[in-house]
Amino acid sequence: MSADPTGPTGPAGLTETTASVSTHILDTSVGRPAEGVAISLSARGAGEWEVLGGSRTDADGRCKDLPALPLSTTHVRLDFAVEPYFLSKQAQQAEAQQDAPANRDSGANGVFFPEVAITFAVVPGEHYHVPLLLNPFGYSVYRGS
Repeated sequence: MSADPTGPTGPAGLTETTASVSTHILDTSVGRPAEGVAISLSARGAGEWEVLGGSRTDADGRCKDLPALPLSTTHVRLDFAVEPYFLSKQAQQAEAQQDAPANRDSGANGVFFPEVAITFAVVPGEHYHVPLLLNPFGYSVYRGS
């Protein structure tokens, strides 16, 4: 007796009551997707936070392979490691802007926000698309579609 892969649990173990998450990043300082940013996905139900896995943004700024959430998930955290992205952008811009003043009001490496952590509540059966609009001195997130 074998389980039907298209039965109540459907593909990849997802159920009709499992929440799902997707994200993308737009670098608003250049008007382009932020490629290569590492993202970690964590979930919490009744207990402690559990790191489920992660991914990197593709050339379109999207993470298409974030892991599925456990059925009991009530809260989700996306951790965006943006410092390496900004450091690589600074290195690229340094040659183009040799006479530009040094980044002021920044952190030790010229990066004000080395990481962005977004925590949000989820309801079973819902999909949550959480875009990050990013620039060197600020960011914004929202629930997209």
